[in-house]
Amino acid sequence: MFAILVVTHILVSFSLILVVLMQSSKGEGLAGSAFGGGGVSGAVFGGRGAASFLSKATSVLAALFMLNSGALALISSGGPTASNVSGQQGESVVTRQAQQEREQVLQQQQRQATFSDSLQITPIEIKTTTSDQPGDTSGN
Repeated sequence: MFAILVVTHILVSFSLILVVLMQSSKGEGLAGSAFGGGGVSGAVFGGRGAASFLSKATSVLAALFMLNSGALALISSGGPTASNVSGQQGESVVTRQAQQEREQVLQQQQRQATFSDSLQITPIEIKTTTSDQPGDTSGN
């Protein structure tokens, strides 16, 4: 279900972008310049038909985009019943996964710390001897 909503969201997004770019602002817009001038949009949709059709399409696609965004947010948060059962409202799937990864890293660090604590390193005392004779640099 989540994958279907994501694909639908992508298609609605691209459609919304295309419809918005096709609308003419003060000039011809992409609808006129991309399709060979104002004659094409007038021939396909009529004189003001293009503006009303594109504005209605924009409204419908914007509503679909908002509904789809809400549905995706609801599904990714686990839905209203899952948040009440777990006792943590508003926790998303991504947050849960990040917390699990963090716990795994902390456990790994604890294992490494206990391993390094179990190794007892004893310091080695190095004795140096110096010669009492002033000209001797050999160290013996």
